[in-house]
Amino acid sequence: MATIIDGKAFADTLCDKLTGEISQLQQQHQLTPTLAVVLVGEDPASQVYVRNKVRRCEQLGIGSIEHRLAPTTTQTELLDLIDRMNRDGDVNGILVQLPLPPQIDEKSVIDAIDPAKDVDGFHLINSGALAVGENRLVPCTPLGSLMLLKDQLGDLSGKHAVVIGRSNIVGKPMASLLLQENCTVTIVHSRTRDIEAICRQADILVAAVGIPRIVKANWVKPGATVIDVGINRIEEEGKNRLVGDVDFEPVSQVAAAITPVPGGVGPMTIACLMYNTLAAARAQNGLN
Repeated sequence: MATIIDGKAFADTLCDKLTGEISQLQQQHQLTPTLAVVLVGEDPASQVYVRNKVRRCEQLGIGSIEHRLAPTTTQTELLDLIDRMNRDGDVNGILVQLPLPPQIDEKSVIDAIDPAKDVDGFHLINSGALAVGENRLVPCTPLGSLMLLKDQLGDLSGKHAVVIGRSNIVGKPMASLLLQENCTVTIVHSRTRDIEAICRQADILVAAVGIPRIVKANWVKPGATVIDVGINRIEEEGKNRLVGDVDFEPVSQVAAAITPVPGGVGPMTIACLMYNTLAAARAQNGLN
């Protein structure tokens, strides 16, 4: 049976450390890192995510500003708000909760955020920096996944890592981070031939495709470490359940270590958002 990687416990430990650093920042520099969160519309899942992020801010001593906008908000109105936040010296981090309503172009919104305040790490400048190994603000989910891997395995040098999925949010930045750790990295996706055979070669397998339980036990090399990024809601036996991209029970009989869903990568994503907000506040104020 695989070791269950407890992302919630790791996230709590990280947040405890950040709380001390934020308190020190306030005492020594009279600076309170502040995160502005924008929610457009009334998507239930997005409302839960925003609520959890604001709660974490309060726990750590990070200032939070919420902008809840109507689903009919225009792209111009949202871009005007982002421009005001970019120019507001009291705002250190800006997060626009995705997905956005169809009348708003997500890429235009991401591009409009000041890269120094882009705590999601999605801006082209931050993405480009990561691709060439010059980390600035790194996307939270891949960063959290890497922290869990290093805590579990230590030195990752020389390990073969397979990333399932090529999204700009998880797949590509995850691959860049693993390359920086001197892994041999393969990305597989919907057009990959014989995907199962490639996955079976992986010492580290990261699943990030958003398809419930697509990764079966016969995809996994015995003794591999499996990071399940997927969060999928399904109806099963008359109940609404949260499951990952990995078929957890069978895979946990093969892998050496695995993240659960929920309680694995999810808590790390929010903890790393706090990490990025603190990092952004320091950088904007010339602090190490």
